Amino acid sequence: MASLTERPLIALVGGDTLLAKEIREVLDQSKPAPRVQLISAAADGTAKLAAEDDEPIVMAPLSAESLAGATVAFLAGSPASSRRALKVNPAGGPRLIDLAGGLEEQPEARLRAPSADPALWRPEGIASPIQVIAHPAAIALAMLLGRVSKAAPIRRSVVHVFEPASERGQRGLDELQQQTVGVLSFQKLKMDVFDTQLAFNMLARYGQEALEPLESIEQRVEKHLASLLTSWPGVPMPSLRVIQAPVFHGHSMSAWIEFEENPGADVLAKLLSESGLDVRTDEPPSNVGMAGQSGLSVGAIAVDHNQPRASWFWLASDNLRLAAENAVAVARETL
Repeated sequence: MASLTERPLIALVGGDTLLAKEIREVLDQSKPAPRVQLISAAADGTAKLAAEDDEPIVMAPLSAESLAGATVAFLAGSPASSRRALKVNPAGGPRLIDLAGGLEEQPEARLRAPSADPALWRPEGIASPIQVIAHPAAIALAMLLGRVSKAAPIRRSVVHVFEPASERGQRGLDELQQQTVGVLSFQKLKMDVFDTQLAFNMLARYGQEALEPLESIEQRVEKHLASLLTSWPGVPMPSLRVIQAPVFHGHSMSAWIEFEENPGADVLAKLLSESGLDVRTDEPPSNVGMAGQSGLSVGAIAVDHNQPRASWFWLASDNLRLAAENAVAVARETL
């Protein structure tokens, strides 16, 4: 058994968030599992007491002292807490892996998604001290488009991304849960996160007082996907729309891809399966079925009856698990 001194120390800022929980579960699969220092993302810089599985956990305040000694620091809180972590990170401090999107405008930041990289690809900036993990929807789409392009050149594509409430963190989950109960019991609905009714509803736009406009989320997915596709020359950017779905967890996506010459559903399914994706030829995947599962699942592959050069694809993934797996893959480059 490895001693404590042999196991690397990892800092986890925002230790009580949904993303942090996923990161810890992925890290626990490592042998030996690293030591993890849970750090509060609270703006007041104080320690925090939280509960997990009915057990109290103490998180250290975010400071140079709490980051010192760590090899890697996962930033899984808010964009603001990621910026605070950069500010207090000591000289020679840990490599910062940002999942909250607060550091992507930093000059030394590099957008990463190892799951979407071509085989034997070595991205630029792999040694940068700031690594930003791409939006999980962008990761999933790059995984699909890059691999599908090996079957035949892509002319164009159209994608609808159905965003889950868990992308807005625990507050998003709690608000959808309260709204669901509130609609059924004719109670006043809580609207702090979405500023409109999401329960039993599909949204192309949030309310004006929402925490973040849905349009900005769509722009982030497009920006990240465009960056990831630079490693797949010849793959064009899709026309993309993000829609907020009344689901708690997991991305679902509908993709329409037109090829120069359509190789057919069977060939596409075989190629995607051989490239490591989970291909469902019997029952299409679902966001519920992918909860807690790794990677990306694809199904319902069918030639478009009205455009024989095009095929339809249905995608599902656990958004938090996909982001966590890519973050841990980046961390392993350092560990």
